[in-house]
Amino acid sequence: FQPMAADDVATLVGSIAIGSPVNGTVEIGGPEQFRIDELVQRRLVHLGDLRQVIADPNALYSGAKISERTLLPGNDARLGETQFETWVNQPTGQIRNAKSQPAA
Repeated sequence: FQPMAADDVATLVGSIAIGSPVNGTVEIGGPEQFRIDELVQRRLVHLGDLRQVIADPNALYSGAKISERTLLPGNDARLGETQFETWVNQPTGQIRNAKSQPAA
């Protein structure tokens, strides 16, 4: 699983939209890979919840068994730059790029 900050998604989708046609699929992802249980554990810690997440290796994802690579983008994916710890600690609604903010 490679979660991606919304700002990075917007930046990459915008650059893809105005770029030359690729005549194919463009995969995007965040700069870091996590197992889902690891990501949930980090988020709980961020919220001050110290419960332990215990993964079930036999659990199904949408009814299917998955591997460590199932939810990852391909090797040619365009990756965002913002690390998970950076964007998860930003206040909700904060805009990273000051040029995107409306004039006062």
